[in-house]
Amino acid sequence: MEKKREGFGSRTAVIFAMAGSAIGLGNIWRFPYMVGEHGGAVFVLIYIVATILFSLPIFVAEVIIGRRSHTNARDAFVKLAPGKPFWRLVSILPIVIPTIIASYYSVIGGWSLEYFIKACSLDFLRTAPDMATDLFGGFVSSTWVPVIMHLVFLAMSAVVVALGVKAGIEKFSKFILPVLFILIVLIALYSMSLPGAGEGVRYLFWADFSEFTPRTFAYALGQSFYSLSLGMGIIITYGSYVRKDENILASSAGTAVSDLMFALLAGLAIMPAVFAAGIEPGAGPGLIFQSIPYIFCKMGQEAPTLSTIASVLFFFTVIVAAMTSLISLIEVGTAFLVEKFGMKRVRAVFAMFLICGTAGVLCSLSFGPLSGLTVAGMNIFDIFDWVASNILLLIMAFLSVVFVGFVMKKEDVRDEFTNGGAKRRNAPLFNAVYFLIKWVAPIAVLLIFFTNFIL
Repeated sequence: MEKKREGFGSRTAVIFAMAGSAIGLGNIWRFPYMVGEHGGAVFVLIYIVATILFSLPIFVAEVIIGRRSHTNARDAFVKLAPGKPFWRLVSILPIVIPTIIASYYSVIGGWSLEYFIKACSLDFLRTAPDMATDLFGGFVSSTWVPVIMHLVFLAMSAVVVALGVKAGIEKFSKFILPVLFILIVLIALYSMSLPGAGEGVRYLFWADFSEFTPRTFAYALGQSFYSLSLGMGIIITYGSYVRKDENILASSAGTAVSDLMFALLAGLAIMPAVFAAGIEPGAGPGLIFQSIPYIFCKMGQEAPTLSTIASVLFFFTVIVAAMTSLISLIEVGTAFLVEKFGMKRVRAVFAMFLICGTAGVLCSLSFGPLSGLTVAGMNIFDIFDWVASNILLLIMAFLSVVFVGFVMKKEDVRDEFTNGGAKRRNAPLFNAVYFLIKWVAPIAVLLIFFTNFIL
């Protein structure tokens, strides 16, 4: 007799949990600096189109794998393709990938926790604007504080996962996601009110097609994958918790729309302020930890109370966004350990804490004592990010759509997509979505590979 598994209680719970995974650091940390580095509004336009045409079908495919298998991300492929050694071999990827990403995500989460503490302790009021960048450099290059913050942040997220799917992940997501949206809207409204912020809004939404390059297309498509947590095993895992009577297309579309909305709001929260302060939008991954504090330091000279409120709200928002991402990453490995080895959830979470915590310490120290340890000019943190984002994530996304399009029976895919025919409105859309999954999505992933490694 199959052991009863936990699952999400409603469509709202499904969307909130999946959107909580998608709406995280990929949007508030990665999206703004990617926009700044790759063409502004042109990047944004391609990102929106790519999410609808390419990423949403891949998202649907991963949910189908999860719900059809009704098991963890590793065993899903083994269960749906029994007796096929290749899929047994590659099935470890959706466990390895989120573990790698969680290791350095928790480091970034630790940075946001440290900056939240700085905001609460009025550090930005005591720092000259031109010294704001040095704050970050001095912090990340130190030994103990970044490591401690990384471990504390990882422990905070692990506690939520330890509580379970319904009591932990579902409740946390349903409570915190509305808070996250409210906070980012407030920050965006303030950012757009700054003198000179109009140029930042124009940069986001007024496309200059002379900025378009093949790399712009590839990076926008890659950001769409990254933002929706594709190829990470997360959506397969969460899909396994989706009830059999739930409308997969509606839940997936709701998640994608929520993710798009938050990404655009994150852009409006950061880019207008960046332009108002005269900061280079292509400042790179350190944008929110180097450029944004400059704004708070400068604001603190004229309006200290407003600066304190704005900085506290902003970095609290980053903390929440980082937690929603990290929780989903930890859950993938936790589900695997619980179901494959029969571990109690708390012990499985503790094992994930030890693995991610140890790897994360190395990532954190790569900016300080281990900064001299590099490969091709990349430190340990950069290697983790580059390998996960540019190689493993794309391989897994490609394998997921190939699996649904060529390994699973079309009748089984249709059965999941239409809930055995019960969702009649989905039936007319099936052939179009199946075509995107089987033919268009794999080509899109290969294009990203081609652009990343050849152009």
